[in-house]
Amino acid sequence: MSAPELRATVSLAAIFALRMLGLFMIMPVFSVYAKTVPGGDNLLLVGIALGAYGVTQSLLYIFYGWISDRVGRKPVIATGLVIFAIGSFVAAGAHDMVWIIVGRVIQGMGAVSSAVLAFIADLTAEEHRTKAMAMVGGSIGMSFAVAIVGAPIVFHWVGMSGLFALVGVFSILAVGVVIWIVPDAPSKPVHVRAPFAEVLHNVELLRLNFGVLVLHATQTALFLVVPRLLVDAGLPVASHWMIYLPVMGLAFVMMVPAIIVAEKRGKMKAVLLSAIGLILIGQLLLGSLAHTLVIVSGVLFV
Repeated sequence: MSAPELRATVSLAAIFALRMLGLFMIMPVFSVYAKTVPGGDNLLLVGIALGAYGVTQSLLYIFYGWISDRVGRKPVIATGLVIFAIGSFVAAGAHDMVWIIVGRVIQGMGAVSSAVLAFIADLTAEEHRTKAMAMVGGSIGMSFAVAIVGAPIVFHWVGMSGLFALVGVFSILAVGVVIWIVPDAPSKPVHVRAPFAEVLHNVELLRLNFGVLVLHATQTALFLVVPRLLVDAGLPVASHWMIYLPVMGLAFVMMVPAIIVAEKRGKMKAVLLSAIGLILIGQLLLGSLAHTLVIVSGVLFV
């Protein structure tokens, strides 16, 4: 990679990481916090508060990508990050579940991931694009690991309002990265019409999209339930990192040989199906076994 390509990739990966860190930090603690606010005893409302972000995000992803083709990537990304920050501050000032849901809806309106990925494609040569996308993926993985371990500790220090406010600050910092660090695109992006019918008739892509949908739905559902299970088992929120850290660490270690087998030996489908099977086993175990700390930890590792 050339120096400008590396600068572009690292800075855009940092934007992704800051934004995803803010999102991920909410998940491990929100369902426990919800018990303390009006409406938080209604698990349906708690689920809507977690999921409302994803609904508005999914509706606006394509629009942000389309508009960034026309007016440029930087203005769209910066605007989306500001909207995301506004939603974070609304949620930070909320005193009941309804206003938290409003804040989460506004957060989702800052769905700039499509524009960020398109910007990476604009700023990198085709032969370096896979590496660039891999760096973004790595930044998201690191954000997830840091958030899952750090969120309970930060929540203990500043509470949920402080956590939402911190998410807003991360987003404002990301705006600064967009304006002052990310290089400008060498030319206006080329807009190529791609009829939706072509995409919607691609069966392999639809199958993969459905897999991503199920994976994220499963992950979100787990974080709606697991934090409460840990509290009920006698582990306070500030100590949840004692479960998440070893689970995440061991899981990362165990992922390495699976990735090597998938990439080097061409066993991508076998590894993917095995992973789906493990998630299914984990869900069945969580639904059928007693919820002691040891059992919940073991199931999360699976």
